[in-house]
Amino acid sequence: MSKVWFVTGSSRGLGRAFVEAALSRGDRVAATARDTSRLDGLVAAHGGVVLPLALDVTDRAAVHEAVRRAAEHFGRLDVVVNNAGYGLFGAVEELGERELRDQLETNLYGPLWVVQAALPRLRAQGGGHIVQISSVGGVTAMALGGGYHASKWALEALSESLAQEVAPFGIRVTLVEPGSFATDAMTSVVHAGADPLYQGLREQFAAFAKDLDAGDPAAAGRALLKIVDAENPPLRVFFGGQGHELLTQVYADRLRTWEAWQDLAVEAHGHVPGGPDGR
Repeated sequence: MSKVWFVTGSSRGLGRAFVEAALSRGDRVAATARDTSRLDGLVAAHGGVVLPLALDVTDRAAVHEAVRRAAEHFGRLDVVVNNAGYGLFGAVEELGERELRDQLETNLYGPLWVVQAALPRLRAQGGGHIVQISSVGGVTAMALGGGYHASKWALEALSESLAQEVAPFGIRVTLVEPGSFATDAMTSVVHAGADPLYQGLREQFAAFAKDLDAGDPAAAGRALLKIVDAENPPLRVFFGGQGHELLTQVYADRLRTWEAWQDLAVEAHGHVPGGPDGR
């Protein structure tokens, strides 16, 4: 039985790859983009199984209307993919209030509005799958990415709570954490004001980004099909080869640090194990 998808940020990059993968096997897709003319090729190739919807995910009322239209058009929603997003880069000291608020509006509040709009429909039909496109940068952080990381770390926490809340209704949640992929995502990046104090870090970041092994978006699309078809899909999954190796080291470092400071952690609690109070 074919699935019905609702995908934000469908006009390019991984979002486009997810839509194309779903359509390639006969699924139906409500594809959203701020500029629906960029979806014309999908409609021309696939016809009525694609419903193009104009959507800015920061507009809560528009999100609810788009979800309503998609559900009524196709009769149900099976897979909801929160893919729309962009990166804000700059040192924490450089971040402007408006820049950071805009980042959170898109990368955190946008998915929140979509989830809140979709949940009553998923619950009423007895299930569904919410896929949150996070990032390797949602579970670790590097210099100059504070604004972006803040949005993705918040999305991770929101989604982990969400997964526990909706599991009794047969609704599954997966956080996809991509590494580097060969998309034009960098064209939408916003850079905070450039303080010369951080120029050395910017040069290091540029060299690091240039050396990354960019993955194939089409392969990511095919991988997502396996996630949404899985009987027991994961809460978290890396897309790309960088995540596992990087995060294994990150978590090993965290565990070592917590262990090294465990005595102080107990001291901060104010009770000594085995002491007079029995704790």
